[in-house]
Amino acid sequence: MKTSRMIIVVAAAVVGLTAPAAAALRPVEVQLLGLNDFHGHLESTTPGPIQVTTDPASRTPAGGAEFLATHLRRLEAANRNTLIVSAGDLIGASPLISALFHDEPTIEAMNRIGLDLNAVGNHEFDEGAAELRRMQEGGCHADGCFGGDGFAGADFGFLAANVVDRVSREPLFAPYAIRKFNGIKVGFIGMTLEGTPDIVSQAGIRDLEFLDEAETANRYARELRERHGVRGIVVLLHEGGLQVAPFGVNSCNGISGPIVDIVGRTTPAVDLFVTGHTHQPYNCVIDGRPVTSASSFGRLVTDIDLKLDRRSKDVVEVRANNRVISQDVPRAADLTSLIGRYSALAAPLADRLIGRITAAITRVNDDSGENAGGNLIADAQLAATRDAGAVAAFMNPGGVRADIAGDGAVSYGDAFSVQPFGNSLVTMTLTGAQLGEMLKQQWCDQAFARILLPSQGVTYTWDASVAAQITGTACTGAPTPVGDLRIGGQPVLAEQAYRITVNSFLADGGDRFFVLRSGGDRDGGVLDLDALEAYLAPSLTGTAVAPPALDRLSRVP
Repeated sequence: MKTSRMIIVVAAAVVGLTAPAAAALRPVEVQLLGLNDFHGHLESTTPGPIQVTTDPASRTPAGGAEFLATHLRRLEAANRNTLIVSAGDLIGASPLISALFHDEPTIEAMNRIGLDLNAVGNHEFDEGAAELRRMQEGGCHADGCFGGDGFAGADFGFLAANVVDRVSREPLFAPYAIRKFNGIKVGFIGMTLEGTPDIVSQAGIRDLEFLDEAETANRYARELRERHGVRGIVVLLHEGGLQVAPFGVNSCNGISGPIVDIVGRTTPAVDLFVTGHTHQPYNCVIDGRPVTSASSFGRLVTDIDLKLDRRSKDVVEVRANNRVISQDVPRAADLTSLIGRYSALAAPLADRLIGRITAAITRVNDDSGENAGGNLIADAQLAATRDAGAVAAFMNPGGVRADIAGDGAVSYGDAFSVQPFGNSLVTMTLTGAQLGEMLKQQWCDQAFARILLPSQGVTYTWDASVAAQITGTACTGAPTPVGDLRIGGQPVLAEQAYRITVNSFLADGGDRFFVLRSGGDRDGGVLDLDALEAYLAPSLTGTAVAPPALDRLSRVP
């Protein structure tokens, strides 16, 4: 950024001027209110608490669209030059109240809140590009019209600078937007992560290509400057970084991850990066530019103050502050009404009991990477596909989105919160060697470990030192951390064929498990949620289901 130099120039320029003339040269103050990774968390009961400082005692309840609207409206009232922006994943992987209606309720909520711009994230593509266009343009889903009044689409603009048609090379949505504040233009470039195809189902994006983030930002920053005379440029990017614990919502403790490289390769013409994807809060300066993230689920908003110089038309100062969306303010009545309407429509399905459990089944990992929620899902998927010859099943950890509370009863809404994606099951044949490669791919060519959750009967040991050595490196030639892989107590043999089950997301190579694309003799199965419901059903009249033991994987130093 040019901040310090520009501030000195402005200060020197006003010396000796009359009061009206000096006032005319005062910077224009703009307020940006940044969100990311909202994921349809409309109700105040679903986002969960957030830790505000490094002290665990600072955890406080936060979020909910009714409270978010109140906080944003109060902040907007302080500055007429305000824009509400999002760095992606407004929708997708949403709680039932939104997902049941294909996230129309979240779009309607953001219309009422006054969102101005949303850079597409990977989860915006969960139902494919055509469905995402419907989110923008409106119209009824193939399942029908919900809520009784049709769906008008988003009043705010989607931005997708680095998502282009493979043939025409045109962006799926506008690559940028320009807004004027007291006559000064500011450009907003919106993007998702280049790796989106690796983490969404391929079926809905086959005609699209996802381009390098920094190269795309550089291209459109140049276009904004040369074609439109824009000097102040903001990137809204659905890609992010990770802090080192302990951290607070406004710290920047050892920031790492893709965002560091992206910012470093982006032209200095970009003044600010509003980011997301990693669900972490941070308030950083990387390569001289502010880089922010507001955690997830609407629990924070990033309050960003820009100062624009009236002469240069450029950004001369950026100040950012992650504010907690506390639940101690009045609820916004219009959002309460919207949530109440969709809650009433969803209640008959959400409240239906589908099983009983003896204790909470959570996503909390042990030191091997196992968790009871993922093991339960894998067990359900194996049970649903034994007729297709399956001997094992594996679940991706990112697909386990919630815990099942330990109150005994499990409702359809509870199960939906755990698995909201609507993936179908795929049973395929892999050799033992391919199974070994799949397990190695939990680390190699990954930015961080992605430990698959195995069904009952699968056991192996993995070496943490080897895993650390290969994480982020190419898989070809990399040693494997995995040893003593067994199914049903029997050693897995390299040349033997095994029928295994995964969800359709993994079957397409999702989460970079590319070896699964080569699985043969594929059989399509039921939806993942239906498999879980069927697995729990006997517990309604028989023995309650206990949390699966965490004894399938063993980690050695």
